[in-house]
Amino acid sequence: MDQLTALVSKANGFIWGLYCLIPLLCGTGLYFTLRLKFVQIRKFGQAWKQVFGGLTLFGERAGKEGMSSFQALATAIAAQVGTGNLAGAATAIAMGGPGAIFWMWIAAFFGMGTIFAEAVLAQTYKGKDDLGNVVGGPAYYITEGLHCRPMAIFFSIAIIIALGFIGNMVQSNSIADAFSNAFGTNRLIVGCVIGAISAYVFFGGIGRIASLTEKIVPIMAGLYILGGLYILVRFGARIPHMFWMIIDGAFDPKAATGGLIGATIKEAVRYGVARGLFSNEAGMGSTPHAHAVAKVKHPAEQGLAAIMGVFIDTFIVLNMTAFVIFVTGVLDGKTSGISLTQNAFKVGLGGWGLSFVAICMLFFAFSTIIGWYFFGEQNIKYLFGNKGLTPYRLIVVAFVVVGSVLKLDLVWELSDFFNGIMVFPNLIALIGLAKVVSKALDDFDNDGKLKA
Repeated sequence: MDQLTALVSKANGFIWGLYCLIPLLCGTGLYFTLRLKFVQIRKFGQAWKQVFGGLTLFGERAGKEGMSSFQALATAIAAQVGTGNLAGAATAIAMGGPGAIFWMWIAAFFGMGTIFAEAVLAQTYKGKDDLGNVVGGPAYYITEGLHCRPMAIFFSIAIIIALGFIGNMVQSNSIADAFSNAFGTNRLIVGCVIGAISAYVFFGGIGRIASLTEKIVPIMAGLYILGGLYILVRFGARIPHMFWMIIDGAFDPKAATGGLIGATIKEAVRYGVARGLFSNEAGMGSTPHAHAVAKVKHPAEQGLAAIMGVFIDTFIVLNMTAFVIFVTGVLDGKTSGISLTQNAFKVGLGGWGLSFVAICMLFFAFSTIIGWYFFGEQNIKYLFGNKGLTPYRLIVVAFVVVGSVLKLDLVWELSDFFNGIMVFPNLIALIGLAKVVSKALDDFDNDGKLKA
């Protein structure tokens, strides 16, 4: 087992390293940013209106025709905002120094271009399953756009394993960890409760999923942001120094921390970009499944909504974790991951800091379970049709329960591995169908000019 773990870990080091996915994902983002003439800047105002103009916690119930644009975005954000925002950001800082956050910003900025393309293609090539329900995602645009079913099948299998099965084990493990540390709760009991609630949502179909995510996402994000803002106000005098640490650390990590971390520029870039991309999922091929089922008049409209997903995930929620860690002064070069985040909130909020993080972890990780389940469901339909849904739902629930009590490094490594390999077919499709994305944006721009 240890040898297998070491082997997969070594493979992940390459896949998520400076010579594989990091340049591929960032390069794709740069390509679409330039090709689409900085759509994330030009259209940011429209993107904001697209999302917050239709924000409601009680939207129309989703059905065969899909869900509202906001519900689709909420489902995407439910998956994006997860343990990576609490533990991933802390890990990046601990391993790459404060400058890792700067490189997270760079990756997210270019990732907005990538995720716009993903959402547009998901809308353009969406279809219907054997019961008339709207479906879509990379497997569909790979099949219909590139006409390469074998590559689509590979993607579907990889994402089902990466997110639906192994990924959701990791999420339930994180919830059980947080509650065990904060309240001493039995891990199996936590797993069974999360599994039961998950089953209720899964078997309720798209209507129940959309209804849950449109409520839980604004509430969980708002709760976390308020807690973080309170700490930032309390330690406001340290904010200028915090930004100095981030900027200086991006180009001279040792100077920013006095050698405390011992990170190099290479490590700052590697951990910042890798953790940032893993958090916002731009280019990974996951969130297009949610954007495909949005009921919008033009594919570019959901592309704009997708841009806001990356903005909210990285520039608001993930930044809040990083900022709290910096201003509370808990960065010691020894603590990493969720423990570092817990220490920061304990300093900032006092005795109930651990409980606050545990509750946020419950919201973040559970919402990710729902989002990742839905992404896997779309691919189960692609491979097996609706007859595969019941077995898939039961297996995911079992993985959620089992994941809460397991503490296997191999599970975490396998999650990273399958997350990595599913990116390749998606990026091939994005580049291969770039003309479709450009044409959609041009059409959207021209239509707006005609209406004006």
